[in-house]
Amino acid sequence: MISQDEKFMASALKLAAKGIGSVEPNPAVGCIIVKAGQMIGKGYHKKFGGSHAEINAIEDCRALSIKPEGGTMYVTLEPCCHHGKTGPCTEAILDARLARVVVATPDPSPHAGGKGIEQLRQAGVRVDVGLCEEEAQRLNAPFFKYATTGKCWVVLKWAQSLDGKLAYAQQSEEQRWISSELSRKDAHKLRRRVGAVLVGINTVLADDPMLTPRPSKGKKPLRVVLDNELRIPLKSRILRTVKTCPVLICTRQTALDAQGKHAERIAKRGAEVLARADNAQPAHLRGVLDELSRRGVQQVLVEGGPKVLTSFLEEQLADEICVYIAPKILAGNGAAYIAEPVAELWAGVDLEHVEVRTFAEDVRISGRPKRT
Repeated sequence: MISQDEKFMASALKLAAKGIGSVEPNPAVGCIIVKAGQMIGKGYHKKFGGSHAEINAIEDCRALSIKPEGGTMYVTLEPCCHHGKTGPCTEAILDARLARVVVATPDPSPHAGGKGIEQLRQAGVRVDVGLCEEEAQRLNAPFFKYATTGKCWVVLKWAQSLDGKLAYAQQSEEQRWISSELSRKDAHKLRRRVGAVLVGINTVLADDPMLTPRPSKGKKPLRVVLDNELRIPLKSRILRTVKTCPVLICTRQTALDAQGKHAERIAKRGAEVLARADNAQPAHLRGVLDELSRRGVQQVLVEGGPKVLTSFLEEQLADEICVYIAPKILAGNGAAYIAEPVAELWAGVDLEHVEVRTFAEDVRISGRPKRT
């Protein structure tokens, strides 16, 4: 039987999840205030730059004309004690005269690191830490990885038919997408989560995608194209929409030298061309990820074709995998067979923390690769 504390923290975690896709690169946080065994206020971090969960929960109490004084706050992440886009949550908690604060997990960020917990304790508030800690850290795994390692979280995403095809061989307006409209709408939520969307040049040449989240809700992820020979067309939709979202083209130094004029035209469009030494091929993907991490990208979504996806799997760079499976067998009308390059992996990939959801007739399977 779960305790009352666990029940309230579980509710706070459900609230926190509502912010995913809107608060990044901030963590998703939920908060519940309880008094005499009854919930009297709740809140979550709704959007980047907006009020934090603790503030919203306290305001919820006041909107109901209930005083939070003497109550217990359940919050999924350590309350902040620094001035950022909003004021310190610890000050609001002390002003509300809460008697107890239950924190799921400390914030590993340099500006936090237990400082908020210590400030509350020094002020006489009872603070309990660690309830549902694993669940809280899993909810914000990209935030925790970046805060503790400085490296971005890598999500691989693709849609496929039952026989593993990623696209129709001959596309028409009716056969442009394998997945359903609801699946594609969910995939755009993924784009709103991340700081960068990455594809290979073959995807650009075949599909001419924009790679922007729709609706954007203010999110403008960096669009990254792996283009070894610098073949990206100037008329591609990615280059025509640089003002909508920034673009980074990753190529080789020899290609840059050979395609100097083309590179100049790309730069005039507003895109950035980044070249690497030709002998850096084995560490190419890691180098790209390191560059994105240095630029402050906390999450990157890889939407490439079979070769790009397989390369990320082969180098064990994926932190999360999300696959939309449509109830279709494309057979001879299918292209980009996912199983073919994946079969070249030296070992399979087992997933944990698996979640299965349906969107119309499609099934989405997501999970995290087990680390050996």
